[in-house]
Amino acid sequence: MFGKKIKTNMEQEIAEQTKIIPYILMKYIKPENGEIKIDLPQNIRKIILVASGSSYHCARFAVDLLEKFSGIESRAIYSSEFLLKSVIPHDENTLYIFITQSGETSDTVKSVEKVKQTANLATLCITNNDESTIWKLCDYKVACFAGVEHGIAATKSFTAQMLCLILISLKLVENVHGSDATKHYKESLMRLPIVLERALAKRDEIKRLANILAKENTIIMIADGISYSLAKEAALKTKETSYKNISAAILGEFMHGHVAVLNNRSTLVYINVDKIMPRSISNLNKIKADYNPKLIIIGPSSEEIKPDYNITVPCENEIQQMFANVLVMQQLALEIALKLKRNVDHPRGLHKVVIDSVK
Repeated sequence: MFGKKIKTNMEQEIAEQTKIIPYILMKYIKPENGEIKIDLPQNIRKIILVASGSSYHCARFAVDLLEKFSGIESRAIYSSEFLLKSVIPHDENTLYIFITQSGETSDTVKSVEKVKQTANLATLCITNNDESTIWKLCDYKVACFAGVEHGIAATKSFTAQMLCLILISLKLVENVHGSDATKHYKESLMRLPIVLERALAKRDEIKRLANILAKENTIIMIADGISYSLAKEAALKTKETSYKNISAAILGEFMHGHVAVLNNRSTLVYINVDKIMPRSISNLNKIKADYNPKLIIIGPSSEEIKPDYNITVPCENEIQQMFANVLVMQQLALEIALKLKRNVDHPRGLHKVVIDSVK
């Protein structure tokens, strides 16, 4: 655990997630009947999520989640790319979701304005500021209650946005099937603080792994399915804080040419939230046999794979595992940067819009 030796904003904000997650649940789940208190438009047939940076990784994470839970076609687009589009999705009953910690991210705000001007479809924002430009522009609003985030690297705002997107996904199910249909998932979410504490308790293991990765020049974060967004976020966190050139890839796609990078001395970090599929086991074993990189697995491993290092947190299901993996990866980025004597709160050339939480 972090204890009394916290010296940076990033450390503090990683630790705060054990308090923020239950606060969000208290705000959005009615204690009397378990119903989720989020207002959404009716008859949604398509969802478009628009965001940048870590918020985009949340959007990418939500696509798989929304389609799995609600069966609604979903798509994530970078705000900067959205602004370049000559034609934007404008089907009837489309909901646009815009995600930004500050509510003032320029590309994302301009994307809302573009939808309002060209499509006039329903808009929803997830943000940390109820006085922001995006809050005022959008029809529907979800506060993520992350509090002031001073660290350049998004940590607590990332998991707060993740949880809000999970609750939106479950609310879409409730709107069709009632609150009992999501009872199992909501009960699991209520036990998230315990999972987060377990992840924080892995710090000694994480430090040992950070000592290894700090010496590596080529690190690839790989994953399958919904974990790909977490791999992208892990790569971004480590780039921001340690300045290492780390890439993220979908494992199956990595096998198509990208794998050649392993001819250089490399480390693969495979991020996993559930049982590893046979095809992935085959790909990982082939990579190990052909190139023999260091193989690290974050999350559940398999007896059919022999990783050099594995960090996992016991969880009930893949949703809990996602949060556990995120906290492990946030700490890993922190420890690599500290090992390299980087200033994690003020990386060179990076700046952050800091906004108070919604009261």
